[in-house]
Amino acid sequence: MTGELLEDRYQGGRPLRTLAYLFTGQRRRLLVAAVAFAFKHSPVWIMPVLTAEVIDIVVEHRPLRDLWWAAALMALFIGQNYPLSVLFIRQLSLSVRTVETNLRMALCRRLQELSIGYHRRISAGVLQAKIVRDVENVVESTRQTFDSGMAAVTTLAGAIVITAVRVPEFLPVFAVAVPASALLVVAMRRRMTARNAAFRAQVEQMSARVSEMTHLIPITRAHALETDELDRMDRSLVGVREAGIRLDVVNGKFGALAWITFQLLSVACLVGAAWVAWTGVFAVSPGDVVMLSSYFMALTGSVTALLSLAPVVTKGLESIRSMGEVLTEPDLERNAGKAEVADVAGAVRFEDVRFAYDDAPDEHAVDGLTLDVAAGETVALVGPSGSGKSTVLNMVIGFLAPTQGRILLDGRDMAGLDLRTYRRFLAVVPQESLLFEGSVRANVTYGSPDLSDDAVRAALRDANALEFVDAMGGLDAVIGERGARLSGGQRQRLAIARALVRDPRVLVLDEATSALDTASERLVQEALARLMKGRTTFVVAHRLTTIQGADRIAVMRDGRLVEIGAHEELVARGGAYAQLHAMGPLAG
Repeated sequence: MTGELLEDRYQGGRPLRTLAYLFTGQRRRLLVAAVAFAFKHSPVWIMPVLTAEVIDIVVEHRPLRDLWWAAALMALFIGQNYPLSVLFIRQLSLSVRTVETNLRMALCRRLQELSIGYHRRISAGVLQAKIVRDVENVVESTRQTFDSGMAAVTTLAGAIVITAVRVPEFLPVFAVAVPASALLVVAMRRRMTARNAAFRAQVEQMSARVSEMTHLIPITRAHALETDELDRMDRSLVGVREAGIRLDVVNGKFGALAWITFQLLSVACLVGAAWVAWTGVFAVSPGDVVMLSSYFMALTGSVTALLSLAPVVTKGLESIRSMGEVLTEPDLERNAGKAEVADVAGAVRFEDVRFAYDDAPDEHAVDGLTLDVAAGETVALVGPSGSGKSTVLNMVIGFLAPTQGRILLDGRDMAGLDLRTYRRFLAVVPQESLLFEGSVRANVTYGSPDLSDDAVRAALRDANALEFVDAMGGLDAVIGERGARLSGGQRQRLAIARALVRDPRVLVLDEATSALDTASERLVQEALARLMKGRTTFVVAHRLTTIQGADRIAVMRDGRLVEIGAHEELVARGGAYAQLHAMGPLAG
């Protein structure tokens, strides 16, 4: 597109205006495509004239050379179709595929900018449907509308012009089709819009259900819940089926009414032209009768084609509205105009921080937190589920901003910082490491593609991962989708290697060892110790082996900081931490 981002001009509530804007940069290609189509399609309205001429040559016994000239013209108009069809298809394809790419990139870009809260509210399956299905709907509806619309318009224009020249008395008959088509469109458009919206909602719900089902398959199979899950899926599929049937019936009624109306008009035109020629009311030759009948059939076909585009256009416009739900969503992480972070020492200070989620504004997930973390210090957050630990981590990352109070990074209020530049100095190792299908090298160097193989191997060595990577085949070994070829411990060690190559100043460990067996935990703990050395680290964990070596342990309850100190100090104090310690593994 142009220098202005598509999402900045997108108006989901005004789909026609938005559609015009989408193709702003493609106007030249579309003009070339339209001209090529008009010429390549010309035989449709030229052939009836030449056919009429051939019939009149026969009826009037005119010289045979007139017949050969008519045949040569027919061959010429038919032959030009091929090169112009290729030109038309190429220009149209370049236009719509460029818009398709721009739309998908705009959606992906917006998803990267939307807040974490938005992504928690909206199913990944719904967002996937918008990127895949809705964009395809816009592309296909545009292609069909341009193709069928150009065919109908050029046929109508050619038929009307030639009729005006040869038999102008029949122009009023052609005009009957226009109000008839308008009445049909007005009558059916509202119902079609409603049906398309209902169908789209059902498909999005189904996409979300499919995404959920695929993620739950291990749990479903492990607990023999296949029948229950299929029943849930069946209800969603039946909903799509019923909405689809209602949409198809409305579209079918629309097409049937259009076809009946224009076939009756076509019969009336043929009979009327024959009656005029037989009675001699005005001069109409036998060839003109055939021409008028052919033109009216072409006319009715063209108008029917235009009417049949109504559901296609409606579907495309509904998809534009659907994408607008993402592209105009205001819940963004706004970094424009904020100060860039060029260097991070790692000192983090929470000053009377409070945070409440949008769906529970009166309940503070973090309530009055004041905490000063020195650069290079390791602070562990412990407490029961719902105590606010994960919320604190998300505020450290910058996913969430305090609703009250402030967080300072090296003495600077994070509210005024470009968080994208801050995160270059941040690394996160979550409970479930996020790997993608590809090589070990691609996963470890994600975000740092220029690293040498020596640097990657050094990070793998420090992460206790080099041995199993070499056994798999080295840096080019493919790990499978989401690291399917690796054990949980191996996935975590690759995630640690990825964090090591970033050389972060601030580190967030979110239950990084909770899902591991004892042997894997030991290897991961050794790797984490190397990773944490000299870095400001925030740890959430429920295993004592992970947290007792922290410089300080912060105990949280109901969003409040109730106790803080070193492991031995807190145990000796006999307070909240000592109670959790006595219970065994800390609730995470």
